[in-house]
Amino acid sequence: MSATRTITQPLCAAITFLTVVRLPAAWCGGQQALARSLVWFAPVGLLIGLAVASGDWLVLQLCGSTVVASATTVIMLVAISGGLHLDGLGDSADAFMSSRGRERMLEIMKDSCCGPMAVFAIVAVMLLKFAALAALPPTARYAVIVLTPLAGRCAIVINNVLLPYARSGGGLASITNDNSRPRQAITALALLLLAALSVGGGTALTLTAICAAFSCAFAAYCRRRIGGLTGDTLGAACELTELLPALVVLALLHQGG
Repeated sequence: MSATRTITQPLCAAITFLTVVRLPAAWCGGQQALARSLVWFAPVGLLIGLAVASGDWLVLQLCGSTVVASATTVIMLVAISGGLHLDGLGDSADAFMSSRGRERMLEIMKDSCCGPMAVFAIVAVMLLKFAALAALPPTARYAVIVLTPLAGRCAIVINNVLLPYARSGGGLASITNDNSRPRQAITALALLLLAALSVGGGTALTLTAICAAFSCAFAAYCRRRIGGLTGDTLGAACELTELLPALVVLALLHQGG
């Protein structure tokens, strides 16, 4: 395999896996390329952020309403991933809030039905994202929108590095599961830190540290409850971590940081 394919196939596989963009199968290289794609998750998150921030700017120019632009941005964040991570959040909420044993929680995650806790979690996260984005000052708005999907995909990388796959049978998430290469998590966080510098040095360090700490804490919670990760817990990690950029920036601005 040429050096170019070694790089481009995992990148294309990551784009196809994480977004609704469907690239030609020959570009993506199958499961072997997908297994090597974890290192590209954070860059793909950055690309998503740039695309969504551009859409937000366009809506803001057309209608002049921060509220409408914020609602549109939340919709774009869901649409660009085909609701993949939001589905994981709902399934994880149903499982973890069921007060059942490990095996039963794993069964609940496989169930396609949407329970009341799934609805609650999805609505709560969507409302928080909308409210936080609408409250951002113009000077920080676009940087935070770019950081939002980047932070979420960094959380996926960290969970993949820290946790084994929870089920005995292999699922789709097991293909990218790789806890033998911690440098992938370090690379993802370095990219997040560099991107976060656009909102200020001190804020960048604080934001990166909080995202990393939250991702590690969520990974520890998943290990304690079900012994590892599933595709659903990765989606939940992504969605919950996506809340942090806007909330952290708002908190720091409120405190004069």
